[in-house]
Amino acid sequence: MLKSYFRLKENNTTLKTEITAGVVTFMTMAYIVFVNPTILSDPHGAGMSFSGVLTATCIASFFATLMMAFVARYPIALAPGMGLNAYFSYIICGAMGVPWQIALGIVFISGLVFTILTLLKAREMLVDAIPQSLKLATAAGIGLFIAFIGLQHAGIVARDPNTFVTFGDISKTPALVALFGLVLTAVLVARKVKGAILFGLLATGVVAVISGITKFEGVVSKPDFSSVIFKLDILGALSLDYIVPIIVLLFFDMFDTIGTLIGVSEQCGFVKNGKLPRINRALLSDSVGTMAGAACGTSTVTSYIESAAGVMEGGRTGLASVVTALLFLVAMFFTPLAKAFATGCVTAPALIIVGCLMMQNIKKIEWEDFTEAIPAFLTIILMPLTFSIANGLALGFISYPLVKVAAGRAKEVHWLVYVLAGIFLLRYIFLR
Repeated sequence: MLKSYFRLKENNTTLKTEITAGVVTFMTMAYIVFVNPTILSDPHGAGMSFSGVLTATCIASFFATLMMAFVARYPIALAPGMGLNAYFSYIICGAMGVPWQIALGIVFISGLVFTILTLLKAREMLVDAIPQSLKLATAAGIGLFIAFIGLQHAGIVARDPNTFVTFGDISKTPALVALFGLVLTAVLVARKVKGAILFGLLATGVVAVISGITKFEGVVSKPDFSSVIFKLDILGALSLDYIVPIIVLLFFDMFDTIGTLIGVSEQCGFVKNGKLPRINRALLSDSVGTMAGAACGTSTVTSYIESAAGVMEGGRTGLASVVTALLFLVAMFFTPLAKAFATGCVTAPALIIVGCLMMQNIKKIEWEDFTEAIPAFLTIILMPLTFSIANGLALGFISYPLVKVAAGRAKEVHWLVYVLAGIFLLRYIFLR
């Protein structure tokens, strides 16, 4: 039945190949099971229940990936997005002081808007309207943002009253453990080892346990279905104060998802005449997955570029995603094991390396064209320096039409960009 539904013969693949591809994809992105609960449970951020978020992460990943498997039939896995989880925890909950229940409501609304845009087929117009330089800059800026968080967690970067930040004391045990993990993970990634980030995280965790930084309290336990599931506050999120975070979550999820879909599908050979078949189904899986994730108790769910690892193993259908989804479901029983790795110095290397990987497309920005380069640069640099993804995105959108108009190239700017720039500008005038 599965063979006929996923058309294995037509896609030139086998059951064994699809299973192998699904396992490989899970291995390359399983680090999110450890990292996401660590970020969302940080007392300086959202302060949510670690065990509750781990369960939510696994359930949301299972549901969204399974939906991608059966609705879109693509070998693409989904899970709470890196960068998006940091924005949720440290900006919406931490800096803005929004209770995590309302923050989940914000995530749900952004997913709902994404779903409506997909059903109305309006997301193509929105995505096409956004300049490519700002799309690339957004991903790069978020990469710097989460790498900065990782450096702080590692103790490599510390606060300073005179210069704001300074070099940390790397003679301390946590910093040394983090440096060990960073070097090891970097070597594994450089050597293209499958599951490099996961293996680096596990090895760093073992060193942390041996050095006494964390404690090992077991392997298996019952999932936590009571702490965060169905605790979102949608009505509380219906406020003008939350328009900007909704827009930020929506935009980045759309950019990330479409970029991943196109990138992985190009590798599979699915793209025909520049278009991806069933793209609306894939986007619907992503947006509904975000809504389900918010209901479960986690930040925005998005498609993972790590799915490309499974494609390289021969995965061509949604059957590979079914395997990945089932492995996420099994992972929620390993909360005690995850807790042993839930400390800043252990997860810091993963944040830094992922941040580095998110910077790769920066080379595609037209740096020789200053009307493209200046807004892109402002977007990238302001995200970590203001510790706000929203500020970087807003200043990028505001500066883009201004620079274009000043250069006498106003016609190159889509009318929707002027509208978005106006919205962001009004936000600074009236909501600050």
